[in-house]
Amino acid sequence: QVQVVESGGGSVQVGGSLRLACAVSGLPSGGYCMGWFRQAPKKEREGLGTIDSDGQRKYADSVEGRFTIFQDNAKNTVYLQMDNLTPDDTAIYYCATMRVCQLPPNFWGQGTQVTVSA
Repeated sequence: QVQVVESGGGSVQVGGSLRLACAVSGLPSGGYCMGWFRQAPKKEREGLGTIDSDGQRKYADSVEGRFTIFQDNAKNTVYLQMDNLTPDDTAIYYCATMRVCQLPPNFWGQGTQVTVSA
């Protein structure tokens, strides 16, 4: 059974930083892609970036240069480092697994709330 569990959300002031973690278990062997997404109130879900099993990363333009995705393979955990946060970054953040990065996600975490206040 695949489990995807996010952690690390919380409240932060404008310009601050947060690091989210996504622990994954139960995935079949053979490599996979991990993605970070977010959904703000009354907005559509937005893809933030991906990292594949080779460590190749891609980011959305909206977070390029402020957000960094990295992974600890020994811990089966993927991280989202978020810097220089603004109120527009307030959202529920999700991670998800994909067989390859070009495919839609197949397993989702429950999400973690990030709130950025002025």
